[in-house]
This record gives sequence, structure tokens and C-alpha cells, in this order.
Amino acid sequence: MSGMRESTQVVIIGAGPAGLTLANLLRRTGVACVVLERQSRSYVEKRQRAGVLDHSATQVFEEWGLADTLLVGVPNDSTLEFRIDGEPHYLDLPALSGGRAGRIIPQQLLVTRLVSTFLDAGGDLRFDADEVTPHDVNGDRPKVTYRDPAGTVHEIACDYVAGCDGHHGVSRAGVPATAVTTYSFDHEIGWITVLADAPPPRHPLFAISSQGFAAQFPRGPAASRFYLQCAQDGTPSDWSDERVWRQLRLRLGDEALPTGPITEKAVVEMRSFVLDPMRYGRLFLVGDAAHIITPMGGKGMNLAIGDANVLAHALRKALDDGDESELHDYSAVRLKKVWNQQEFSRWLTEMTHDAGNATQAGTFRRQLARARLDRLFTSRPAAHAFADLLTGD
Repeated sequence: MSGMRESTQVVIIGAGPAGLTLANLLRRTGVACVVLERQSRSYVEKRQRAGVLDHSATQVFEEWGLADTLLVGVPNDSTLEFRIDGEPHYLDLPALSGGRAGRIIPQQLLVTRLVSTFLDAGGDLRFDADEVTPHDVNGDRPKVTYRDPAGTVHEIACDYVAGCDGHHGVSRAGVPATAVTTYSFDHEIGWITVLADAPPPRHPLFAISSQGFAAQFPRGPAASRFYLQCAQDGTPSDWSDERVWRQLRLRLGDEALPTGPITEKAVVEMRSFVLDPMRYGRLFLVGDAAHIITPMGGKGMNLAIGDANVLAHALRKALDDGDESELHDYSAVRLKKVWNQQEFSRWLTEMTHDAGNATQAGTFRRQLARARLDRLFTSRPAAHAFADLLTGD
């Protein structure tokens, strides 16, 4: 078995939205990078995930000149529907947030475009990289090793490593527990997500009823992503297709809800996690490797894109100007944003779930949540504050 040694300025571990955004931004600054991804290109481009870009994430791509490539044909996310016991209530998000709006884009479409944009610009992206391992990240010259599909071991020396490989990746696992503070929270809620070839809703939809929480989001012109609150230990096998559609009709208050073939059922982990600081030596954690947030509010991918943006600026300054001040501040800057969004996501989770079935929350908390919901539609300042947080600054 032979080995190969090479070098670059930044090694990026992981080719999800965080790693691919960072790679494209670094490419635009002239910083050399290599992206290592454990999975195949086909797997990465077909992996289904959430698909809402808020205003701040959209701005990142606009400011770097990537929006015309990445977001072409992607509609604005302008109106949100809350359906409470079958009664619709609408929030015009741009009108409430000074014209800010997000975009509805399936994550796999964004990832596919990020991959193509990076490769078309001459980027170095290596799929099927096995046994990826960072070394000496707390020293002056880290390196990353991996095994390619032919069995050859590669060693890449670099100035910095960006860990963009998620909560269960090797980057976070390589940070000693004594070097960070870990914050975690179990929301004690179960969710099942369902992808179906069913007509999408006119607007993204949150539904609150005595049956429990449900949601429906567009996933293209002929597909919908549904979410259903369930027992915390619920599994997809508990949810037959017939049960899914029956509960969706009840919770969405729509007996005529169009159905279609269900192509995916999965459990969504309703948990939160934050690592502080988001770096260890010359290893910088980005996106889910540093923080996990519930899907409520759709902030996970947006936080990852924001991390990548701040880190790209900081790496360019360090490598081109020899100034590491922004790298030093990276964690503190991003954690301020992370905690703000964690609080918003928790608030929205409590409001939408406690306001429904009172079995778990209790009747007192249910009435509090109903009061919060009512405030959204009767108090202009409350609606403004909600839209500001949802659309992103």
C-alpha cells in the first residue's frame, strides 16, 4: 500500500452546505483548499434535508456573487400560514420585516449547485474519502489523512482545518472534552417527517390542533415535506401510510388534503447542542459540527452558511494579511448568533407544541401558548419581532 503527501492552505472535512459554502467562498478569495467527503457524489446530491434559506443566508450568496448561479428559479418565501384548529392565519413576512424574505430551496438542489459551481471553478473536491482523520490540529502545522477508493493513503499538510462534517463527524470527535464546554437540551418531543409526491401547499404551513402539531412545506412543484408530532420514542414503523394521511387531515384541518406516494419516512431528533468554543487550535468547527438546533424556524442550514461566511473572511485575512484577529473572534461572533437562534427555535417549539395537545404540556402551559399565538395576529409589534427573527437579519 503506497502513500501520497501533499499540501494546501485549508482542508475542509465534509461536503454538506457548510463545507461546500466555505469551499466556494474560499475559492473566490484565492485561498487554496481541498474538500474531503466520506460519501459518494450521488449520495451527497440526493440526500434530503430541510430547504429554507433565510434573508441573511441569501445575502451571503448575493454578496459573494453566487446568487445568480445558486438561486436561479428559486421562489421567495414570503407568506407563512398558521392553521389553528383548522382556521387559517397568515403572516406577510416581507411586510413585517422591512422587505426581507428568504428562499424555498430543497437542500439537495442547493448542494448540487454548490458542488457544480466549485468543480466548474477548478475546485478540489474528493468524494469517497475513507478514514478521514485530522492530526496535530493544536500545533503549528496540522495535517489530514484519508484513504481513497483505490486504497491509497493520502496525507495533506495545511495551515488550517475546517470541520464541516456534522454532529457525528470526526472533526467534533477529535476535540478533547476538556477543551470545550458542551451544552445540550432534549426538547422531549418526537417528530416523524414524511416526504410525499403530493401537491405542495400554497404557503409554508404550521398547524396546531388538539391532535398535535403538524407542518407542510413545498419540496418542488409536485412534492411536499410533512412533519408530525409523535411520541418521543416513535419510529417510522409506527406510522402506516393510512395513519399518516389520517392524522395529517385531522391536524391540518383539511379533509380533502391531496395524497400521493410516500417516498420517505424518518425520525427527526428534537434536540439542541452547542459547543463552546467552536475551535480547537487550528481546527474550526462549522455548522452541525458545532451546534444542532431543532428544525423549528429552519435555522440549521442558515447558521451553517453564516458560519462559513465569517470563517471565509477570517481565513483570507489570516492567510493573505497574516492577521489572525478575526479567526480569534470567530467563535464568539458566531456563538452570539447561535444562541439567539437557539432561543427563537425553543420559543417557537414551545408555542406551537404546547398550544396543541395538552396531555404533555398541561392545561396551564397550553393556555400560555395560545396567548402567544393570539398575540402574533393581534399585536403588530409582536408580529414584527417574530418576522425579524424568522427571516433573519
